[in-house]
Amino acid sequence: MSSEGVRSALWLKLREQLEMTRVEIKMARPLLVLLLLVVLVMQGCLTTAKKVLPLNDRPPRIALVLGGGSSRGFAHVGVIRVLEQEKIPIDMIVGTSVGSLIGAIYAANPNSFELEWLAFELEKDDIFDFSILSSKTGPVKGNKLEKFITEHVKIRHIEEMKIPYYAMAVDLNTGESVVLEKGPVELAVRASASIPGIFTPLNINDRILVDGGVNGSIAPETAREKGADIVIAVNIGKDITNYETGNIVQITLQAIDIMGKRIDEYKNRQADILIEPEVGNVGTMDFSKKKELMVAGIEAGQKAIPAIKAAIAKWYTTPVAQR
Repeated sequence: MSSEGVRSALWLKLREQLEMTRVEIKMARPLLVLLLLVVLVMQGCLTTAKKVLPLNDRPPRIALVLGGGSSRGFAHVGVIRVLEQEKIPIDMIVGTSVGSLIGAIYAANPNSFELEWLAFELEKDDIFDFSILSSKTGPVKGNKLEKFITEHVKIRHIEEMKIPYYAMAVDLNTGESVVLEKGPVELAVRASASIPGIFTPLNINDRILVDGGVNGSIAPETAREKGADIVIAVNIGKDITNYETGNIVQITLQAIDIMGKRIDEYKNRQADILIEPEVGNVGTMDFSKKKELMVAGIEAGQKAIPAIKAAIAKWYTTPVAQR
């Protein structure tokens, strides 16, 4: 065969091989595309998996924050009854003024029935002991209040409470909020409820302490500091209208309520659930409407239950890093 024939034969063979390669590539293309898609999907899954944050399976720590408001504090009893009936766990109680009194009774003995029974027996004379001799710093000595706590709260020291308990007071000299979390229960309540100008201030650890309501009738920020995940605050100072201002005690209480309301407008926003019983028609020194106040607390508590349960459900479905 001539050299020209050999070149032609080689060229034909080369063309055949190229055509076969082109066919093989064409056939393999769908497989390559499929393989590429699989790789991309797997990479996406891995990336997504990296972004999934763990959920916390421990129950949330729920704080009950009870505000001040003198006799209107009977509404706290109604709220507590609802929480207990709905089996809402209470992991800590933060109380201010009358909230510290109701809170101490319940923290020592978490039984809403016995709390109600004791509340119905409580009268103004059980906690107010007026004395001309102590009028230089306040006409009410506070001894009766201490005695009432000693007789009805069987746990002597705050550290031994069945529910962790914190009473709020204010340092009269510095204006600082003071959290009472150790020591005798009766002294903590006495300090937390020492309304300036009415009760004689109490000296604890070289600090002159007065009613915690001076810095706001509720203390949700303290609940957060103590580790609460969900804060339920009960503010009984929503409506400060009060026409019972005929003596120095009533005038002082009304003045404190007015000032406290301005502070509470800010503090209310720090609670996850805010409960505000309709108690504005009851004077702060009126002990004759206990049942009415408790019913107001029950009604307000029942309205808040869906929001409380929603907050608990959200806790279990929110990634830890987003809390």
